[in-house]
Amino acid sequence: MNTFIPPKRTLMGPGPSDVPARVLEALARPTIGHLDPAFQGLMEEIKTLLKYAFRTENALTFPLSAPGSAGMECAFVNLLEPGDKAIICRNGVFGGRMVENVERAGAIAVVVENDWGEPVDLQMVEDALLDHPDAKLLAFVQAETSTGVMSDAETLCRLARDHDCLTVVDAVTSLGGSPLEVDKWGIDAVYSGSQKCLSCPPGLSPVSFSERALDVIRSRTEKVQSWFLDLSLVMDYWDGEGGRSYHHTAPVNAMYGLHESLLILKEEGLEAAWARHTAMHERLRDGLEEMGIEFLVAPEYRLPQLNTIKVPDHVTDEATLRKRLLEEFNLEIGAGLGALAGKVWRIGLMGHSAREENVELCLRALRRVLN
Repeated sequence: MNTFIPPKRTLMGPGPSDVPARVLEALARPTIGHLDPAFQGLMEEIKTLLKYAFRTENALTFPLSAPGSAGMECAFVNLLEPGDKAIICRNGVFGGRMVENVERAGAIAVVVENDWGEPVDLQMVEDALLDHPDAKLLAFVQAETSTGVMSDAETLCRLARDHDCLTVVDAVTSLGGSPLEVDKWGIDAVYSGSQKCLSCPPGLSPVSFSERALDVIRSRTEKVQSWFLDLSLVMDYWDGEGGRSYHHTAPVNAMYGLHESLLILKEEGLEAAWARHTAMHERLRDGLEEMGIEFLVAPEYRLPQLNTIKVPDHVTDEATLRKRLLEEFNLEIGAGLGALAGKVWRIGLMGHSAREENVELCLRALRRVLN
């Protein structure tokens, strides 16, 4: 065996996205202790930068030392106790994972089901809230990565608050790529991932919890079923400069990378980043439509950072074409999941991957393999 040298790829799948050189350089800096005063200072800066990205003043805003799936589980196991009722919107793979988390927490999932490729239906959600006045929370995926659909998070949060429900929002693919207003919209719990529009390597899950959510956690009658994700313990590790108690050994170098990626986002500006993702989506859309390639999702609901396109009818083996893109162009795009497997491709324009040269490479490569 020899030292592993990975191939140089252009990542335009559903994640991870391309990682800029600045972030890779940050990852390689000397490791220090996770309770070192210098690292504690870095933790405070990460919290401040994440508040900027989430558009929130929530005190409990930090990155979990685990991927986005842990952020999802953290929200549900802390907010739900056995017997609680949760309304879950499912219009793709990740809404389905929410249902699984609710049930594993011993709670009852009331599922609002929508077709894959469609946004969450607002009237169906309001009907569910009316039919289940005892529901404790409403959960939905803002940007469904399996389909490329954007749901109306602002209106869904308003409906939840009108019915005295907490909100749990999956922002794994939206954070840094599309408008996300945690405080303005009244989101109570939100989680994301480091590897999408933040263009950091996978492994960290930025989360934020409102005071309303923290009140619910503090008033629990039973212990959180997960020790590692119990926020009453994690809070003491992330709370206050110089006053932290030991909970776990944070991935120090991964935090360096996240800090650098958030600095890059702050330097560009959040609104400018949102606009860049939209502009690159439009450039890709125009080129795909010239080739006669159709999108799965209607224009008004499309995610700019995750473009789901239909595999052309004449293509009999879509996996072979994706393999050719990888082998001949070092270009990664994503396959369909679940009911969409073999029927669609998912082209990511997330973070550092949302660049003109990536769009042109993708269009050129697709023209070649589809010829």
